[in-house]
Amino acid sequence: MKYCLSVLVLALALVAPTAIAHDYSHGPVKVDHPWSRPTPPGTPMGVGYMSISNSGSSDITLVGATTPRAGSVSIHETSMHDGVMRMAPVKGGLPIPAGTTVELKPHSFHLMLEKLKSPLREGERIPLTLSFEGAEDMQVELTVESLDGEMMKSQSIEHSGKVMDHSGH
Repeated sequence: MKYCLSVLVLALALVAPTAIAHDYSHGPVKVDHPWSRPTPPGTPMGVGYMSISNSGSSDITLVGATTPRAGSVSIHETSMHDGVMRMAPVKGGLPIPAGTTVELKPHSFHLMLEKLKSPLREGERIPLTLSFEGAEDMQVELTVESLDGEMMKSQSIEHSGKVMDHSGH
């Protein structure tokens, strides 16, 4: 019995890192850990986060993305201004200079999945095509991970000039 338990623990240790970590590479572009958050029913928007590395000698720009799960996807940046968190579209795309990594994360750059066709559920993998200037398009999957409360703070968020609370109003 002790032997079987040891084998099981070893097997899980070997499998777990590959099940959790997911990254994609194509040419000089590497995308690490693309993920999203679950959305409540009726919520029209979701988010996409990831790290994008450019190991090439030329700059590239993330210019857009598409997914069959949303009507559109845009690149946004969150910033603080006079104590209010604001989200606004990134004009002209998100530069990823040669030899650098740009992180799309909460309270920073992120993808907005707009006009969701159905809620994003924990454990789902959402197909996403990233479009670059200076590199080929890349197919990735956003893993929908559980809410940890970080994004549900009681502060207002201004999104393109409209102040919203976290209930979507």
